[in-house]
Amino acid sequence: MQSNDGIRSDSNNYSNNYSMDKYQHMFVLFEHDDGNALNVSYEMLGEARRLMDYFNSRYSSDERVIAIILGYNVKHLCSKAIDAGADAVIYAEHEALRYPVVNTYTKVISSIVRDRGLVKQAAESTSSVYIKPRYMLFGADSIGRHISATVLAELDSGLASDVNKLVIDDVTITHQYKTGGKPEHYKRVLFMYRPDFSGFLWTQILCLDNKNPSIAREYSPQACSVIPGVFKPLQLDGNRSGKIVEYKPYIDESDLKYRILKREIIKDEVNLEDSKVIVAFGRGIKDDPEKNVRLIEQLADLLNAKIAISLPLSKLPFNVSSSIKEKYFIPARVVGSSGKKVAPKLYIAVGISGAMHHIVGMKDSEVVISINPDIEAPIKDESDIFINARLEDVLPLLIDAIKSIVSSNKVVGKSTISKQ
Repeated sequence: MQSNDGIRSDSNNYSNNYSMDKYQHMFVLFEHDDGNALNVSYEMLGEARRLMDYFNSRYSSDERVIAIILGYNVKHLCSKAIDAGADAVIYAEHEALRYPVVNTYTKVISSIVRDRGLVKQAAESTSSVYIKPRYMLFGADSIGRHISATVLAELDSGLASDVNKLVIDDVTITHQYKTGGKPEHYKRVLFMYRPDFSGFLWTQILCLDNKNPSIAREYSPQACSVIPGVFKPLQLDGNRSGKIVEYKPYIDESDLKYRILKREIIKDEVNLEDSKVIVAFGRGIKDDPEKNVRLIEQLADLLNAKIAISLPLSKLPFNVSSSIKEKYFIPARVVGSSGKKVAPKLYIAVGISGAMHHIVGMKDSEVVISINPDIEAPIKDESDIFINARLEDVLPLLIDAIKSIVSSNKVVGKSTISKQ
């Protein structure tokens, strides 16, 4: 983020002839799978649109949302990006860009965002002293997590990972290292939030310039990777207009050292996303893990439900049999920001406290039933029905009640058939 003390971005020579326009616009890496747009791309563009509309209104600016699309035969995605909120699209097509390869994508993306003439074609408001983006967004997935890190290293700035909330604001801070122990005011700061490692508190991440004269320098762009499923995309609007600019990438032999020779789609071990009923369990099984998992299995079988877990369970915190461990304590069953986002008709949370990591993945469930002995457990606020009790006391009763209902329905069904 640029400062008011005359720091120049790409050298240690600082001058008072400082322009606020060296860093402009919000760039979004539009992700796709061989030409098929990924949902996270629309989600990021929707949030970028909201952020930059606010930015331009608050700071009386004219900065743009610019989507970057790399691939092969992907021009058709440009109009979709504009429909989803982009003011402009810069796209690059080359057979070497068909699938994401970190070194090649890093080179091309970095070249695009540093090319003042190219960026000015996409956004006429780009200043004559433009150097780099103000903000950048990437998806926090298998593509964006890798590429965001290498791009920001190349652009010599910082990166916040796995973000699920973004705010643009000003801030005054006093910091021994950054500001030399004196209060300094920063404008147009991108506040990037993510749950901390406990999952119960927000971590606020800022990418700020060093205003301490002894170590003065700027950091831009302010960038992050965004958790898929967190932000709502805009309604696609075919009436939106925007600039589409082609970039001709230079691909040499050194860029082709790594090539994708074969690509296969691996079927998901556990398809939670399409499940109508999910029974998820967490560390609340701790008193008797083996027995409690067997109870959860019974409940899931009766409800024809899939079984999910919270993130800590994937780290194997309990001693259980190999069959249980290999079937359930696996990353493919994790619901949350580090796993899958689900939206079943019924979500039963058994022994899950409700850390933000987990809530992110299940908050769109239609009905949530939680079983937890802690009356203050955060999952309570997300629940339609909260049972304040130990799972060992509740599950046997619940299983017996469902068995009774199922049995009664079978009897009714048989008598109905016999009367016909």
